[in-house]
Amino acid sequence: MEAELVALAAAGASALVQQMVGEAWEQTRGRVAAFLARGSGRDAAAIDGELEEARADLVDAEASGDPDARAEALAEWRGRMRRALRNDPRAVRELRLLLAELGAPEPAARQVVETHNHISGGTYYSTVIQAGTVDRGDRGGTPTG
Repeated sequence: MEAELVALAAAGASALVQQMVGEAWEQTRGRVAAFLARGSGRDAAAIDGELEEARADLVDAEASGDPDARAEALAEWRGRMRRALRNDPRAVRELRLLLAELGAPEPAARQVVETHNHISGGTYYSTVIQAGTVDRGDRGGTPTG
């Protein structure tokens, strides 16, 4: 369950930061403030102010060419979203609804694949590679270029 919360918090932070620099910020800010206030014991208006300040900092930093501004904002809000999800079990549903309203993609479910290989006998004088899946990485299934 922890991996699911981490992925959901990351998706929420990504959507939030995207909205901060986008056109729909005013509609998003109040919803996110209410989400973060639930279960935290904090006032939504105070969180709303923090969100607005964080947005102003992000916009200014990006305008000045700070290459790390967005990554720093993502890290901060990912942590806050993860804490909100841990503090209130109902927050998972609320964040999923908020992501759907924002048109943000749901985090992909992680697929766990276990590979068990065994080599026995013989002498090997070169590299032996054992793998569960060998992939070209383009995920397209057809050669590129």
